[in-house]
Amino acid sequence: MEMTLAQKIAVWALPVLFAITLHEVAHGWVASKLGDQTAKLSGRLSLNPLRHIDLVGTVLLPILLLATTGFIFGWAKPVPVDYRNLHKPRRDMALVAIAGPLSNLLMACIWACIAKIGVMLIAQSPWIAVPLTYMGEAGIMINVVLAILNCIPLVPLDGGRVLAALLPPKLAWYNARLEPYGFLILVLLIFTGILSFIINPPIMLISQGIANIFGLP
Repeated sequence: MEMTLAQKIAVWALPVLFAITLHEVAHGWVASKLGDQTAKLSGRLSLNPLRHIDLVGTVLLPILLLATTGFIFGWAKPVPVDYRNLHKPRRDMALVAIAGPLSNLLMACIWACIAKIGVMLIAQSPWIAVPLTYMGEAGIMINVVLAILNCIPLVPLDGGRVLAALLPPKLAWYNARLEPYGFLILVLLIFTGILSFIINPPIMLISQGIANIFGLP
């Protein structure tokens, strides 16, 4: 049965909020463990989504995409990190960056557990099983998408931060100069279809792998 926009929002709202919020909290938490307390002092280690919501990236864009394409994507306010406070700035910035995608993969597995519970309850309690199953599937997808997308080696995405840590200092400097154009390049990749060509195969592979591990249809 085709879901209405209100039903789609109800299914996707929690997975999207948790995916975006915990992604940013993961950055700040790892930074705090490596010497930088900026995020902690700014109150950004909170699991309260209101501390992380970006009006465009967390609310307007996801609803617009859901209404027009049936797919969803978004972002939260970036967690502040001062690399000068880190114990080993180049290495630690890479660890802070990769924490975001890793948190999304962990959340995808948690949502898979929720979907599995829904599948197991479908015969006895369909009123709760169906929402759990749909929400779990949405949680898997949005988290895998965010994990793979953020691994693209393009600043300001997390993959770009990791690449900067791996490059020699001079090349890292040139890489950093691309940051003001990163979002524009990303939009260009989206509208040309190049981005889908790059990220769809790993998204499908990982999503199906998680489904297989948890015995989901």
